[in-house]
Amino acid sequence: MKTLIGGAVGAVLGLIGLSVWWKPFLQLLAGAIPIMLLLGGGLALYLGFDELKDTWKKEDTSTAETTIKAEDEVDKYKKEVEDLKKEVETLKAKKA
Repeated sequence: MKTLIGGAVGAVLGLIGLSVWWKPFLQLLAGAIPIMLLLGGGLALYLGFDELKDTWKKEDTSTAETTIKAEDEVDKYKKEVEDLKKEVETLKAKKA
C-alpha cells in the first residue's frame, strides 16, 4: 500500500514538474537523445560484431567436424563393402 501511495505522489509531482519546467525539460531531452542514440548504436555495433565472430568460429569448427565425420563414414562403408564381398564369395563357394 505504501508503494502505491508513493508511486501516485511521485507521478503527481512529476506532472507538476513537467508543467512548470517544460522548456528546460525539452532542452534536456534535445541534448540527451543524440547521446543515447550514439551509445545505443555503438552497443549494437559491438554486439553485432561479436555475434558475427561467433558465427565465423562455428563455421570453422563445423567444417572440421564435418570432414572428420565424412572420413569416419567412408571407412565404415569401405569395411561394410569388404564384408559384403566376403559374404558373396562364401555364397558362391557354397553353390559351386
